[in-house]
Amino acid sequence: MKHTKVGTVMTRDVVTVRESTPFKKVARLLEESRISGLPVLDDDEHVIGVVSETDLMQHQAGDPGPVRHPALRRWKLLVSGTARRRLAKSRATNAGSLMSTPAVTVHADDSIAEAARTMAEHHIERLPVLDAEDRMVGIVARRDILQVFLRPDEEIRTAVLQDVVVGALWLAPQTINVSVHNGVVTLHGQVERLSEKPIALHMTSLVDGVVAVVDRLTYRLDDSHLQPAELAVHGVTESWLRKL
Repeated sequence: MKHTKVGTVMTRDVVTVRESTPFKKVARLLEESRISGLPVLDDDEHVIGVVSETDLMQHQAGDPGPVRHPALRRWKLLVSGTARRRLAKSRATNAGSLMSTPAVTVHADDSIAEAARTMAEHHIERLPVLDAEDRMVGIVARRDILQVFLRPDEEIRTAVLQDVVVGALWLAPQTINVSVHNGVVTLHGQVERLSEKPIALHMTSLVDGVVAVVDRLTYRLDDSHLQPAELAVHGVTESWLRKL
């Protein structure tokens, strides 16, 4: 099944900084560009970190806080990685000392679904995009990912017919009636076996732009009582499962 790649929705014109970029220039670039983060690149265009508004806020917050006894203060800094990072950022003068590292990135050939999962997992809004040699080629933001839901209904319908009905289930296109309204796909028709229904529904849900899937499918044979080996003999092939 074909999925929209990150490289097709990313922004190629990216504002970046180097490790030596002064603190004030970083702040000015964030403000002027109206973005929440800047990739930090080395001389080979590899992303070595990201400076975000949060990093600047930690600098503004200053020292982690007073601890009266010097020995206790030193102990807290030694055991607390967070405290050490906050202290370092409070004294930062350039992007290299401000940045968060390692940078969370994606590759241009990754699907937008993979990018969305990475954003959700790390609670971030933007991801530097790398090429096959791990050099930065763009940046993808949440708003870029959401573009997939602007896909026209007719385009979604064509993809479901080609990728699911014909490509996965090996059925003639007219076997299943596919209708799409505002991204909601309804499947009408009869498949050969009960076990084919969840395959059809799941694969349809994975098509780019699909918001939901409505099941109106029936089946000719109930093969739910068969064992896995018997399923293969009766036509539910391993190649279908590999496409899930």
